[in-house]
Amino acid sequence: MKKVLCFLILGFFFSSQGILAQIKGTVSDKEGNPLAFVNIYLKDTYIGTTSNEEGFYELETNEKKQFTIVFQYLGYKTIVKEVTVGQFPFELNVSMPSENMILNEVTVNAKDNPANEIIRKVIAFRKENLEKTDEFTSDFYSRGIYRLKNAPERILGQNLGDFGGGLDSTRSGVIYLSETRSKIFKRPPLEFNEKIIASKVSGDDNAFSFNNAGDVNFSFYQNTIDLGAALISPIADYAFNYYKYQLESSFYDDRKNLIYKIKVTPKRTKDRVGEGYLYIVKDQWALYAIEFTLNGEQLQIPAFEEIKLRLNYSYSEKDKLWALISQTFDIKFGIFGFQGDGRFTAVYSNYNFKPEFTKESFSNAIVMFEENANKKSDEFWDNVRPVPLTTEEVKDYVVKDSVKTIRTSQKYLDSLDRKNNKFGLSNLLFGYTYRNSYKDWNLTFKSLLSATQYNSIQGWHTTAGLSYFKLNKEKGSWVRLDTDFNYGFSDKRLRLFGRMTYLINNFNKPVLIIEGGNRVSQFNPSNPITPTANTVASVFFDNNFLKAYDRRYALVSYADEVFNGFRVYTRLSFEDRKPLFNTETDDEFTSNNPLAPEDFVNPVFQQHQIVKAQITARIRFNQKYLSYPDAKYNIVSDNYPTVYLTYRGGFASDISDYNFSQILARVTQKFKISNKGEFIYNLKAGTFFNAENISFIDFQHFNGNETPIGTEANYSNRFNLLPYYALSTNDSYFEGHIEHNFQGYILGKVPLLRSLNFNLVLGAHHLATQGNKPYSEFSVGMDNIGWGKFRWLRVDYVRSYSSGYLEDGVIFGLKFIDLFN
Repeated sequence: MKKVLCFLILGFFFSSQGILAQIKGTVSDKEGNPLAFVNIYLKDTYIGTTSNEEGFYELETNEKKQFTIVFQYLGYKTIVKEVTVGQFPFELNVSMPSENMILNEVTVNAKDNPANEIIRKVIAFRKENLEKTDEFTSDFYSRGIYRLKNAPERILGQNLGDFGGGLDSTRSGVIYLSETRSKIFKRPPLEFNEKIIASKVSGDDNAFSFNNAGDVNFSFYQNTIDLGAALISPIADYAFNYYKYQLESSFYDDRKNLIYKIKVTPKRTKDRVGEGYLYIVKDQWALYAIEFTLNGEQLQIPAFEEIKLRLNYSYSEKDKLWALISQTFDIKFGIFGFQGDGRFTAVYSNYNFKPEFTKESFSNAIVMFEENANKKSDEFWDNVRPVPLTTEEVKDYVVKDSVKTIRTSQKYLDSLDRKNNKFGLSNLLFGYTYRNSYKDWNLTFKSLLSATQYNSIQGWHTTAGLSYFKLNKEKGSWVRLDTDFNYGFSDKRLRLFGRMTYLINNFNKPVLIIEGGNRVSQFNPSNPITPTANTVASVFFDNNFLKAYDRRYALVSYADEVFNGFRVYTRLSFEDRKPLFNTETDDEFTSNNPLAPEDFVNPVFQQHQIVKAQITARIRFNQKYLSYPDAKYNIVSDNYPTVYLTYRGGFASDISDYNFSQILARVTQKFKISNKGEFIYNLKAGTFFNAENISFIDFQHFNGNETPIGTEANYSNRFNLLPYYALSTNDSYFEGHIEHNFQGYILGKVPLLRSLNFNLVLGAHHLATQGNKPYSEFSVGMDNIGWGKFRWLRVDYVRSYSSGYLEDGVIFGLKFIDLFN
C-alpha cells in the first residue's frame, strides 16, 4: 500500500509539473477559479494546446526565444503575452477577465433579424471555408476517459466485476482512459489516413487505444455531421428550415476582428439538431468557436443522454484561414442500470495546408500504427502530451498499472474463478459457464429453458448443449467446440450435433468450420421463421409454419479474405436427407409438405444422399480498414455497393435427377441521403441448370412471413405477406428490396406527430420467378416507436399485389429480437 501511495504522489507531481518541462502554468479567472479548455497557442502558428479540467496547461516547444502566446476562452477577454524563454521549465500563469460584450456594432434592420443576415453570409461562404481546410497534414492528440456511477453488479445473470480495478466500493470510477498521438493526412473528396505514433491505455500496456482522428473527421461547414446519425449543421444550406438564430452580443478578438455570438435554437426539438452558440468572424464569415449541445433522442441513440461539443479555431496569417485547433466532447449516458459520463479531447497542431501528396500518400488503411507504438515511455508522453493529465487521470494510470500485475497473475485469476464458478440449481435452467481465466478457456452448459421449443414434427423438444472456447491472445486466434443433444418428446428421437470453429488469425480472419450430426432443418436454410415464433404460433394459434426435413450430414467450410475487399466463402458437405411427418395430430395443423398442406401421406421429396458444394465471393469496392498491430478491422463504406457472386451445386446423388447447378448474384448498399434519411437496397438474381426435377430442399426459397411479427431492424431481405414456400423455384428469378427511412425528415415537420419522434419508412419489394406472376409488396410504416430510451418497435402497413391486389396486413416489428440473433 505504501508503494502504491508513493507512486500516486510521484505520478501527480510529474504529470502536473512535467518531467521535461516546456511552457506551462495555470489559467484562472479573476477570482482564482481554474478555467478548463482554454485555447492556448503561439501566435501565427498551429502550435497549441488547451487547459485541463484543473486549469493546467503545457505548451510544446523546444526553442528558447521570444514568443507571443495567445490565451483564448469564450466569454473571457483574449490575453496576449509576449515572453522571452531563456530556460526550461518556463512558467506562465494567466488570469483572464470577463469579456466586454457589445451590441452597437450591428446594423439592425427592422425587417429582419440581424442574426439571420449574419448566418446567411456564413452559409454563402460555407463551401469556400470548407475547401480552405479540406486538404492538409497535421499532428493530432486525443484523450478519452469514461466513468461509471453506481454500476450494477450483474446484468442478464452475468457478473460484471470491477472493470479492471476502475470501480470503487460504490461501483463508481474510471472504466476507460487512453491517449493517442498521431499524424493525419487529408485531401478531397474522401481521402483520410492516420499514422499513430503512440498509443496508451490505462491498465493494459499491450493494448492499443481506439481513439483516432477518424472518429472526429467532420466539419460544421458540411451540411450534415455524422455523429452516429446525420446531425443538421446550423450553417447548412437549408439550416433555416431547422434552426432559429438570435444575436446575443459581440466582441473583438486579439486581432481586432469583430466576433458575433449567435444563439442557435431548433425549430423542432425532435429533429436531428442541437442548440448552443456559434461565434462568427465578421467579414471573413468563418467559424471562430462553437458550443453545441444535443441529446440521444435527437440522434436516435437512446443510451446518450447529452452530448456537448466545444470547438475552437485559430487564425493563420500565413494561410489566411481559420483552422480547428481543439475540440472536446462531453457525453452523459445511461441504459440498463448503467449511468456514466465521458470526455473526448482532441488537439490539432503543426498544420500544413499546402502538402505535396503522392500516389503513395494514401491507402485503404485509414489507421496505421508505428512499430512499438504502445511501448512508449512515461517520459515520452510527458514530452508530447499537450493537455496535462488531471489528478483523477494520474491516479487511474498509477493504480491500474499497479494492480495489473496482480490481476493478471495466476493466483488472482484462479481465486476469482473459484468465486464465479460456483454452481447453483438455477444454472440448470439458465445455463452455466466454468472459466479458467489464466489459461483463457471456458466451458459452457447451455440454457435448457431457452432451448425448449415446440413444433408439429417433434412436439415439445429441448436441447442440452456444451460449448468449449479457447483463446490464444498471442496469435490472435481462437477455437470453439460445440455439441448439442436434441430430444423430441413426441417423435422420441435423440439427435446429436457437433461443430468445431477455428479463427486462425485476426487479420484476414480465415475461419475453418467442421461440423456434422443429425438435425431437423428447415427447407429454407435462412430459417424464415424462428423456433420461438413457431412455438408461439403453434401452441397459441394452431399454426405450424415451420416445415423441415431430417438431415444427417458432415460439412467442412472455409472462409478467407484473399486480399483487401475480396473475401471467399467455401463449403463442401455430404448429406443424407429423409422426409419428416407430423407426430402431433392437432386438427388445425397443416402437413409437413410445403407444397401440399393437406397431404399428410406423401412427402415433398424422396429420401436421398447428395454431395453439395458452394463457393461465394464477396466484393467490397475500395474497402477501408483500421490496421492495428494485432488485428485488421474492415469498414463498410456507404459510398460503394457490396457484391456477392455464388456458385452452388449438388453432385453424386443416388437419385440422379437431384443433381443440379446454380449461379446467383446479389448487390446491396445502405447510405445516407444528406438530411433526408437512410436508403437501403438489396437486389438478387439467379438461375439453375439441369434442375428440372431436383429435390425441393435445393430450390431457391425466399424469406416470407405468415405472422404479424417482424424481427429485423429493416425489411431489406424479407417479404412480409408472402407465404414461406409459395414461390420457391428451381428456375430463373429476380428478387429486389428497397427501403427508405426518413429519420424524422417528414414526420418531424408534422404538428403533434413530431413530438413522438417517430420515423416514416417506405418500402417496396418485388419477386419475379419463371412461370409465375410477378409478386410485389409496398409498405408504409413508422419506426423508432417506444418509450424513453427503449425505442425498438416498428409498425408497417403492407399491401401485396400479383396481377392485382392480393391482401394487406399490419406487421409489428420487434427490433430488439434482431439484436440477439
